[in-house]
Amino acid sequence: MSDTIAAIATGSQVSAIGIVRMSGPDCIAITDRLFQPFGKKRFCESEDRKLVYGNLRDRAGDLLDICLCTLSHGPSSYTGEDTVEIQCHGSPVVLRAVLEELFALGARQAGPGEFTKRAFLNHRMELTAAEAVVDIIDAETVESAKNAAGQLGGAIAGRISGIYSELLDMSSHYHAVLDYPDEDIEDFLLENYRASLAGAAGSLQTLLDSFQHGKIMNSGILTAIVGRPNAGKSSLLNRLLGYDRAIVTNIPGTTRDTVEEKMMLGRLCLRLTDTAGIRETDDAIEALGVQRSRSAMERSDLVLAVLDTREGTAAEDAALLKELEASRKKAICIISKSDLVQGAVQLPETSLPRVVISSVTGSGIDLLEEEVNKLFPTPEVPAGEILTNARQADAVRRALESICAAQDAVVNGMTPDIVLTEVEGAIAALGELTGQSIREDITNRIFSRFCVGK
Repeated sequence: MSDTIAAIATGSQVSAIGIVRMSGPDCIAITDRLFQPFGKKRFCESEDRKLVYGNLRDRAGDLLDICLCTLSHGPSSYTGEDTVEIQCHGSPVVLRAVLEELFALGARQAGPGEFTKRAFLNHRMELTAAEAVVDIIDAETVESAKNAAGQLGGAIAGRISGIYSELLDMSSHYHAVLDYPDEDIEDFLLENYRASLAGAAGSLQTLLDSFQHGKIMNSGILTAIVGRPNAGKSSLLNRLLGYDRAIVTNIPGTTRDTVEEKMMLGRLCLRLTDTAGIRETDDAIEALGVQRSRSAMERSDLVLAVLDTREGTAAEDAALLKELEASRKKAICIISKSDLVQGAVQLPETSLPRVVISSVTGSGIDLLEEEVNKLFPTPEVPAGEILTNARQADAVRRALESICAAQDAVVNGMTPDIVLTEVEGAIAALGELTGQSIREDITNRIFSRFCVGK
């Protein structure tokens, strides 16, 4: 990390403000060649983290922009190195011209996530906080943004550090007694660590249990809208989206393929899939659509089974509801077209929650939101302590397995060295979680998720 990197940090679209970021040993000297503050001081003499107004010129002396610059001296900067941010007007042409000037003076193009990677390698943040940077950028709900912000502030690292420290104390105590038998060190007794192991297992289990909600929070709830042809599936999709995304006609079988869209239903993000009507058919194209409908239903986190019960519950509807009940998949029975019903709506027999709606008037959509919220409640975990990616969950899972194996070894009267082998396995897994011990190839893979300039 002895070189200087630069990148546009604000994307490639036209905007009011555009930022070019630099980090490394030469960034202040390079900026001094191009930026002329309005005043007597040179840029390198500016106060730390103070915006400076001035002219930005190319190497030939031609004016590129009138802008603001700020410098942050390492090791207290974001990356732990000297950094500069040039805040221009948001023309992509201007930003690219600025970047080319920086390259000509010795900087190089930053790779994806390289600024945050340097922050991690320079111990400015631990790994879960670094991963939270991309999560907060990609957040699609307030809940996921708050959780990412909590992780950025060190919530998971804080939870893990106590467990890591207790396990490390246990390991160091054992090795001290083993290596220095003549020293006056308190005897190592496994019984003294039962409570520590139980507490670690409980905390890790709570953290691991949050992962299912974390996946849904970050990626959305994969939701399949299923039912017989002309049951009102596409009309429901259009009502939820607020515009006519799917073609709606009175002709059964209009939808031949899946239609996928994303929308917010209250606090939850639904990834909706409108499917072809499920029925027996001799039409080869429609049969393929039915097959895709069933595949979408199997993959989904939530199934919205749409029924038109104006003429009673059809055999196909009853079979679908029984299939969903048997699968134990999260599902809601939706009785559609209530605006066309004269008198009481006929409710099918099912253990699934039932909601009566009209896609025309919007009646019942609020009740649908309530039922979805009941099926996907927010876990009682502080913001920031919800696991959101598979790497983190895998590390916690392996640590928990090692802790449980250590507990079993204590209960079964195993020797301390066997117990400590499992404890040290847990320490290694937790070190991977926070980045205290992690291979370079894993580090590179993590930061490859980031966009350039972050």
